[in-house]
Amino acid sequence: MTNLGDLEIFASVVTTGSMSLAGRALGFSPAVISKRIKRLEDRLGTRLLQRTTRQISLTEAGQGFYDRVLAILAGLEEAEAYIAGRSAQMQGTLKISAPTSFGRLHIAPHLKAFMHAHPDLAINLVLTDEFVDIVGGGYDLAIRIAELTDSSLVARRLALVRRVLCASPAYIAAHGMPEDIDDLRRHTCLPPHNNDPWRLDGPKGALIFRPEGRLITNSSEVVREAVIAGLGIALRSTWDIGPELKDGRLVQVLPAYEGSHSVTLSAVYPSRQFLPAKVRVFIDFLAELYGPVPYWER
Repeated sequence: MTNLGDLEIFASVVTTGSMSLAGRALGFSPAVISKRIKRLEDRLGTRLLQRTTRQISLTEAGQGFYDRVLAILAGLEEAEAYIAGRSAQMQGTLKISAPTSFGRLHIAPHLKAFMHAHPDLAINLVLTDEFVDIVGGGYDLAIRIAELTDSSLVARRLALVRRVLCASPAYIAAHGMPEDIDDLRRHTCLPPHNNDPWRLDGPKGALIFRPEGRLITNSSEVVREAVIAGLGIALRSTWDIGPELKDGRLVQVLPAYEGSHSVTLSAVYPSRQFLPAKVRVFIDFLAELYGPVPYWER
């Protein structure tokens, strides 16, 4: 039977991407780490890692083995948590990925309450608008706003996402209110930060519209500031521009059209038979916080 310690060493090497870093974390020298990895590969009869002088990467067999090792280690963590009675008082570090704007607006302000309830649990919140490799990056979970298609991950929907076309009153006063979807072509639009087309649901069903404008940016927050400043029409989530819609700094354009309703706010995590208690508790916290009707829609 494979030594459990070898599995922990293997997982640490993959997560850190370095035998030196893994050794430092586990208290072993790089030579010991290398020897244990070789022993594991010899026992399994296959190469798990490709090693160069600069980096370490998984082989195809190594990737499949790594996914299963994570499930084993997660199951052990869950078992230990059950025996130790840690379900009510989490320990360790919870590593989370979330979209930049959403994380700043709707996760960061609520961390104090969560961390106060679990004083022995540390949070590593990484904000990025890119889809991270959850397994390869060592994340416990990711918060995503998207149409989810990756069947290798488990997703729990936290809330529906409503996206509306909007502009500032100053822009509408200067350029007029669009009367139909084709009328948008004579207006200045603000493409999303990833330059994807707008996927809309309208009276006649789903449609795709490719916005064109003079401002191109890799920042969703720049698009937000641009539409408030009156530079054009944008498709924005209500969680992002709710206050501006309520106080009149933005007005909805073509209310019969909204962003695709298949886009959801979800917590995504590796497909594991046993979900670590710290992950489950945080997901439950967000689900209760946002509720059936998110507070930004009330």
